[in-house]
Amino acid sequence: MKVYYMNGAGNDFMVLDARGQQLNFEKLSVELCKLTGADGFMAADVSERADFRLHFYNADGTRGEMCGNGARCICRFAYDMGIAGAEMVVETDAGLVPGWRLAENQYRVKLNNPSVLDLCRKEGIAYVELGNPGVPHAVAEYQGDLWGHARELKETLRALRHDPAFPKGANVNFYQVLGDAEVRVLTFERGVEDYTLACGTGCGSVASVLWKMGRLPGGKLTAHNRGGTLKVTVSGSEGMPDTILLEGPAEMGKAYDI
Repeated sequence: MKVYYMNGAGNDFMVLDARGQQLNFEKLSVELCKLTGADGFMAADVSERADFRLHFYNADGTRGEMCGNGARCICRFAYDMGIAGAEMVVETDAGLVPGWRLAENQYRVKLNNPSVLDLCRKEGIAYVELGNPGVPHAVAEYQGDLWGHARELKETLRALRHDPAFPKGANVNFYQVLGDAEVRVLTFERGVEDYTLACGTGCGSVASVLWKMGRLPGGKLTAHNRGGTLKVTVSGSEGMPDTILLEGPAEMGKAYDI
């Protein structure tokens, strides 16, 4: 059996085809992520509702509801392996996720709509859950050099990740506004328990918060992560997004025999 290293804007994963196999995903996620220091593990499986099923696990063996960068990577994996065509639907724990191949290394996915979008869960901090059950995010604006201050900010973000205001724990996404519809994002990720180079659902959550605040009138956000740039498009009505599209790189790397 082969497992593949994949990368989506610096968010990296170990990925395999699990169709027709009985595997211990929790154990595999810990063992395989150690091979490369990857952020997460993904397995493509059969689905009765979609083209295939995504099982997503963090590097510590905990199961995740969904992952935006991971979803783009698993779409590329499915296309390259002949599991799905250039347009596909992925079954995830958070709901169905449509995906599109734009180019060899470029994919778009439709993130799950927010089931929670609270602009003031904690003073100065919004709370967003994408999907149902939702992927939890604490979102806050930072006034200053976000990436330059990353070392000093780490304990603040780590504390927020476990803050009781977020009952499921949270991925913590700080953003710095660079200009109209352009931000930098810094993410402390649940399950990795450290900074990651990008967070797709986090960028979708930042875009949703800005959109709901009226600060994204065109509905399009350029989100610079330390591992790469992602594009988010948000639309909706009555104060809630009903479409969140995430576009960015999905790169296939080395294959390992296991």
